[in-house]
Amino acid sequence: MSKLSIDQKSIMSLFQDKKADFLIPDYQRPYAWTETECLTLWDDLFEFAIPKDNADQFNIDDEYYLGPIVTFKQNNKSEIIDGQQRLTTLMLLLRAFYAKFLHAQDENSVKTRDNIAKCIWKTDEFGNPNMNELKIDSEVATDDDKKEFLEILKTGVADKNQKSKYAVNFRFFQQKIESFIASFPMYSAIFPVRILNNCILLPIEADNQNTALRIFSTLNDRGMPLSDADIFKAQFYKYYTSKDQKSDFIEKWKELEDLCSKIFHPAAGSPMDELFTRYMYYERAKMGNKSSTTEALRKFYERDSYALLRNEKTLDNLDSLAHFWASVLQQDADIFSKDALRRLYVLNSAPNGMWTYFLSVYFMQNKDLNGKLDDKKLIQFLDKTIAFIWTYTIVNPGVNALRTPIYTEMINIVNQQDVTFADFKFDPESVKKSIDNFSFWNQRPITRAMITWWAFYNDAQDLLDIDETFEIEHIFAKNRQTQENSLENPLNIELLGNKSLLEERINIRAADYRFSDKKKYYLGYTNSKNQWKDGTQIVELIDLTKQDDFTEDDIINRNNLIVDSFIDYLKLNDLLK
Repeated sequence: MSKLSIDQKSIMSLFQDKKADFLIPDYQRPYAWTETECLTLWDDLFEFAIPKDNADQFNIDDEYYLGPIVTFKQNNKSEIIDGQQRLTTLMLLLRAFYAKFLHAQDENSVKTRDNIAKCIWKTDEFGNPNMNELKIDSEVATDDDKKEFLEILKTGVADKNQKSKYAVNFRFFQQKIESFIASFPMYSAIFPVRILNNCILLPIEADNQNTALRIFSTLNDRGMPLSDADIFKAQFYKYYTSKDQKSDFIEKWKELEDLCSKIFHPAAGSPMDELFTRYMYYERAKMGNKSSTTEALRKFYERDSYALLRNEKTLDNLDSLAHFWASVLQQDADIFSKDALRRLYVLNSAPNGMWTYFLSVYFMQNKDLNGKLDDKKLIQFLDKTIAFIWTYTIVNPGVNALRTPIYTEMINIVNQQDVTFADFKFDPESVKKSIDNFSFWNQRPITRAMITWWAFYNDAQDLLDIDETFEIEHIFAKNRQTQENSLENPLNIELLGNKSLLEERINIRAADYRFSDKKKYYLGYTNSKNQWKDGTQIVELIDLTKQDDFTEDDIINRNNLIVDSFIDYLKLNDLLK
């Protein structure tokens, strides 16, 4: 069982502790507070310490809670997991007060200055501060300004040429202190001493990093918690030995972070975590691991003392994989053929995210030296992936069920074998029966997946812009059925045969109209202001406008056509028994 040390402490008792030696570790993010957060902190502290601009209204037993500080001990230093921003800012604030009181003569100001000094610098056995040894250090790998922070603490100087957040915030506190003392000279020592004595932190010290991170994840509901990728960054950073190597890594990591933030938007974890996850499946497949139980991301990478992150090829592989996914989302015609892009568009509507891991493994194994894939083979792979995942989702609902066949094929990919799903082929009658009995409600992801596949089953369908928002259109208006009970079987309103993709802007206008009125919206029209409104890009809907009406028989016939065509698609991809 992990051990925890938890104790409520004032700023002074925590910072002046002889054992106080804080380290902002290399995997932490750079300092991010701006003047906005500093102003909020200043105003809150001032209102607490000098209530209603009157220090006499302060109750000496009052306390102001500043939040937890989560650390763990390593090499006699307290590595900060949570509280980095607050601790850094408090150090800058205290240093600004110290600089102001440097030449103070009155007894209270001198005492306050000396107490602040013992918070910022380590002391000898007589309690004298050693101005060369700070009680906080920073090793943040991607923070180019960390040295400036430490220099400000040592010297108490931040000139106007220094643009880092440390310098800007330090000068901000200097200005606020000047203004405060000018307005309340009689309170000059009272305010900082109340910050030291009555502002409370809750230090939580864990016995290891994992426990500290778990505590942080539990406590932190304010900002972005440390991600697994932050931990991995530190391991990469440690791997590089020379200053130039470290500098090159930092630059590359920042570029990779920026790229990932644009292309990945995971429901949990950071964008970089998503990249590491997709890459994990490639390495996992190379290990021959087809277990349906997937390890936690950090647990996977930390095996053998993060050996995978010390492999000189890993960072380049991650970079290559990130750029591949960028080209997918950008629908890059220089990388993919039109036919490949059409299938990738369909996959973006997949009922679950398993295809992204599957395609990542395929890319990593089959890319050429320029990061490209053979187009013909890629199209075959994409078709088989669509056909299998779509069918398996209907026949065996749940993403967990999909792991077994997909993980098996991942291993086949890295072993340079064809993807066949040989042990998981489908009986055509069973598939048809499953589809016929399946309720394709709009809320089910497989519904959108099926009608997106159907739109592109039409060879005349052009590629759609991935940024365009499409909704699910009821060709025979759902509202019409509700009001008029026009269908003999009301359930037919939700058949795939009555559904299509339709641009949101058109669906908003056309959703509740009769088919005869919908047609002009599908085709495009000139409104009352003589403005042309574009029609839909969905080719099948345009073709349907040649009909006078869209009836219940049309729904049934179209539904049968979709289902039969899908069975043919499975046969074409050799997925039927």
